[in-house]
Amino acid sequence: MTDIDNQVPGPVDYLLVEWTGGLPNGEVAPHLIDLVDRGLIRILDLRFLAKDADGAVTEIEIADLGDEVVEFTAFEGARSGIVDDGDLAAAADVLEPDTAAALLVFENVWAAPLAGAILRSGGDVVASGRIPVADLLAALDAAEANA
Repeated sequence: MTDIDNQVPGPVDYLLVEWTGGLPNGEVAPHLIDLVDRGLIRILDLRFLAKDADGAVTEIEIADLGDEVVEFTAFEGARSGIVDDGDLAAAADVLEPDTAAALLVFENVWAAPLAGAILRSGGDVVASGRIPVADLLAALDAAEANA
């Protein structure tokens, strides 16, 4: 591996996941831990928010999530400095009342070698995007219905 491979990070993504009526159950954390353990992603920031019926937003510390999601404590202290108060406010703005949310920022470690190769070859990624899962499933359903 060359020095540039060690210096070029993979693409960084964020997810804002909203749960209606309360905090997530214990189903999500093991999958997130698995992705980290397999070296596919690196958690840069993980923050939890709650928005009450009146629109007041509070940040929830991972330690305060409760026993049902104790697995998230593996990510306690995951704060790179990328997410600031303005980002939390922007995230809170899109949340519905009576919801909880997780703001997750992660590096796609699996893509770092490709990013390094692109740079070494003189290339530059000029656009990227993501198709939301719900949109992908709807497009696949529509394609199947039209087949």
